[in-house]
Amino acid sequence: MLFAWTVPAAIWLLVHFAAEACSEGNVPASKLPRGAAEICDKGNMTANTTSHVQPGASITLSCQLKPLRYAERCRIAIFFNSSELISSYGSSVSTTFLVHTYGKHMFTCKTVCEYKKKLICGIDIESGNPPDEPRNVSCIQHGTDGHPTCTWDKGRLTYVNTTYIIQLSNGTDVLCVSEESPNKKFGSLALSKLNFDSTYTVVVAASNELGSAFSQPLVFTLIDIVKPHPPNFSVEFENSSATSCTFFWHDEAQAQHCRLRYRPLTRHTWSTVESLSREKCSLYGLEPHTAYKFQVSCKIHPERGLWSNWRGYQTRTPEAVPTGLLDIWYRQQDVDSQRQNISLFWKALSKSEARGRILRYTVTFEAPDQRNPLAGEAHVTTQTSYARVTPRVDYKITVTAENSRGRSPPASIVTDLGIHDLPPPQKVSAVAMGNSSILVSWKLPVRSTASLSGYVLEWAETERNARLEPHPAWVKLPASSLSTVIAEHIKDNACYQISVFALYRDRAGQAASVRGYSRAKAPSAGPQMYTTPRANGVLVSWEEIPAHQQMGCITGYHIYLQKKDREEAPDVYTISNATAQRSLYIADLQPGEHYALWMTASTAAGEGPWGNSELICLESAGDWMTVVLTCSFFIFSACICSVPPVRKLLRSLLSALMPQWQSKAIPDPANATWAKNYMSMKAELSLPSSLFLHSTSSFEEPETTEVEEAFAKTDPLALQDKLLFGSIGNDDWPLESGLGPEEPGYKPLPSTADGVVYEQQLPDLYKRIAVEVTEHTQTVSKSIANPVTNKAAAYLPSVTGATEDHPELECNPLSVFPTTFLTPVLSYEGNLTLDMVKINCSSFTR
Repeated sequence: MLFAWTVPAAIWLLVHFAAEACSEGNVPASKLPRGAAEICDKGNMTANTTSHVQPGASITLSCQLKPLRYAERCRIAIFFNSSELISSYGSSVSTTFLVHTYGKHMFTCKTVCEYKKKLICGIDIESGNPPDEPRNVSCIQHGTDGHPTCTWDKGRLTYVNTTYIIQLSNGTDVLCVSEESPNKKFGSLALSKLNFDSTYTVVVAASNELGSAFSQPLVFTLIDIVKPHPPNFSVEFENSSATSCTFFWHDEAQAQHCRLRYRPLTRHTWSTVESLSREKCSLYGLEPHTAYKFQVSCKIHPERGLWSNWRGYQTRTPEAVPTGLLDIWYRQQDVDSQRQNISLFWKALSKSEARGRILRYTVTFEAPDQRNPLAGEAHVTTQTSYARVTPRVDYKITVTAENSRGRSPPASIVTDLGIHDLPPPQKVSAVAMGNSSILVSWKLPVRSTASLSGYVLEWAETERNARLEPHPAWVKLPASSLSTVIAEHIKDNACYQISVFALYRDRAGQAASVRGYSRAKAPSAGPQMYTTPRANGVLVSWEEIPAHQQMGCITGYHIYLQKKDREEAPDVYTISNATAQRSLYIADLQPGEHYALWMTASTAAGEGPWGNSELICLESAGDWMTVVLTCSFFIFSACICSVPPVRKLLRSLLSALMPQWQSKAIPDPANATWAKNYMSMKAELSLPSSLFLHSTSSFEEPETTEVEEAFAKTDPLALQDKLLFGSIGNDDWPLESGLGPEEPGYKPLPSTADGVVYEQQLPDLYKRIAVEVTEHTQTVSKSIANPVTNKAAAYLPSVTGATEDHPELECNPLSVFPTTFLTPVLSYEGNLTLDMVKINCSSFTR
């Protein structure tokens, strides 16, 4: 025990004395002066301390001038940097200064003569710390042929110049080397080359004007500090296997121990193999067609020394024959009575099952009937689906995956047209689990003659677009499973149609379906509703809410019916069969009453907002009866009138019921008796015939006959003139014209012209016209309108030469033809001719 203590102590003392010897060789042996002083030509400046102090030290500074050659009254002052500390008139001054900060402090002594300053002398005082003990001393040599490098931690900053010396001793000699690194926190120093047979001791000595310190001694051999270079190595794989390989590495001659670690690039944990004493190593159990990273490190001695840095190598293992079995599924759809469309789907193998890059898939159809042309036919595809139209028979379909080394085991499924004898699972249920997952459970199917080999669970969104998502989601489960949690391709707030198939020796039986969801909210919109009124009710139909607005599975609908402008609560009709029912008939509504209708949808999370609203009102029974009878009458009449004998009988009956004047044509003035007589006796008349009518055989202007207009006021009763134009055809056309009692009455004076009766009547007519011309100032330019032949204008030309334009009087015809004349209103002065006269249709009286 005493030996164990005395040996390290002796080594420390030896190193300590060696360090002192190195220090004495670099630092002056004489002691530092107690005070610092600067002697200058004009004076001296002194301090009561050395030139290096620690913060907190108090310094007494003095300045003394040498005798001046001439007398001059000036002050002497001490400055710190540029700040004056003290001044005095005389030859000396003294002051005390307390050091607070690290670094160099410059003090000067100056004379101040009026406004001039002259430098006398100065002194510098540095403030810092003594060195700390160097710690964490270590030495390392890279490679067997390199030079050792020692490093250490210097400790706190000294703020003054500090020297670091490495004292290296092999037991007999001491080597002192000064550090020249500018780093203020860490020291580093390279030593000369060492040999493997000696034991070395290293001490780091630090010193400055404030003190010195020594590190703890580090004792080592060269084997302990040599760090070998990373080894060079290679990897070789055997042709027959892709799961094993052999490593070969080459290192320095002194390296006797190595270690190896490896991992796939997709993982972060390493597998390590140590205690390798040879330059070859074999590994087993690697994954085929997988990128691996390998690293090797070595050291000289198995128990001592430093490990080299890792040397890395990256490569991919070769491919191997696929071992996985494809998970396949199918859908069958009839094209016609003789053909069917079979769509196959399968999931890609995992990397560990594929064991390489899958190049192609082979699909084979095998029919029990070998006469079928598709029996044993193989189809190659690079996709994970395949569709083909085939005859409507059962097939056994196999699918294999192939890479560069071979094919996977065949996965098969049997399509069965007659699946009615293959019962589905019972009591399928779906429970929301949240976090995008659904728990699906079921019971065993009823007993069947076929053995149960497993289940297939298929799911898809209820409103999924088959073109956008042609690939279904499914999972195949063993026969022992009666529940599973599906989380693949499941979203929250969405509804899924889930189907469970039972597999009977690779044949899929009937499906049992249920709707499910992971998490639901109340619908964000209401359904679109349509109403169709009926006799005593209304038919309400609606559309499905879009999938993105359902927010889950719709569990039911509510239809609200309320009388308009009523405060009573609405009637509510609940539809629980939300998947099958799309309409509801509401009966026993009151005719003539206004009703408001609206509709909502619900999920398990609650009821959503309204959709559209409708306002309806049923017609009363009387209104419906009137409409029905009216339509029936018109339909019956149209049918009757379409028969020719009935149509002829109705025409005769109507002609007998109508007034006689309704069936008569408008008289033609050209055929009037007075007009014919006038034309025949034209040459005998003493007055020119052009006074009344134009000659149809001449285009010359008729001669003007002056007519003297004389009016005599008569009794109003005498104004009721009755003019008879004579017989027109076989019927008489009596015309009456009467004036109201409020109208002034005039009667024409007898004409002086001789002639028969018609000669007296015609002047009277024109005198009547002239009378009304003087009473009215309107011009009517409308002639007699005959629906058959409109020739009145040819016989009675319109009046010309009117002095003022006036609006025309409109003709208000009766049911068929007008029967009265309104007296034409003229404004004319001077001679009156027949071509100035226009008879308006309003001249006829009823």
